[in-house]
Amino acid sequence: MAPLDNEEQIKKIVGSIRRFYRVVQNDGAKESKSFGLTSSQSNVLRTLYHVGPLSSVDLSRNLYVTASNMTGLVDRLEKKALVSRVRKEGDRRVMLIILTPSGLELAQVLPDPLESKLISGLGHMPVDQVKQLNEAMDQILRLINVEGDGSLLSEPGINSLGDVYDPGMEKEMSDSL
Repeated sequence: MAPLDNEEQIKKIVGSIRRFYRVVQNDGAKESKSFGLTSSQSNVLRTLYHVGPLSSVDLSRNLYVTASNMTGLVDRLEKKALVSRVRKEGDRRVMLIILTPSGLELAQVLPDPLESKLISGLGHMPVDQVKQLNEAMDQILRLINVEGDGSLLSEPGINSLGDVYDPGMEKEMSDSL
């Protein structure tokens, strides 16, 4: 079999990323149907189950979700009586999100997410391969202008492809649509 040229390699990488995205979406859709939750809501319940009560800010950082999105997620989970907000002892300014008894019961039976499968599979790989994958993923995220915390880059600049990136232009374009 002849080696793939660069263009074919790029198409394979992009195709693999699309397949991965589809698998993640399908996994979330299955969960949503089975438990009446979105994958984001399931992630909130799992995180609170494994980590314990967290502030909305800490929870959003843990899940790579913006604080404003986290507020909506928590509001919907609160309406389902799966979480509640309580004031932190010793600092009344901080509200902690905690699992209710129903939320705890549900969090205990949620199926292992795709993330668990990845962690397990990566754990069986040689360290140098895991390091290479990590570096490749970081590079892909930089190519699409994503910072380490999962947010889009907010400063204009040039990405590693040499393309000019200006988040202000994106806003202007979306405002004009």
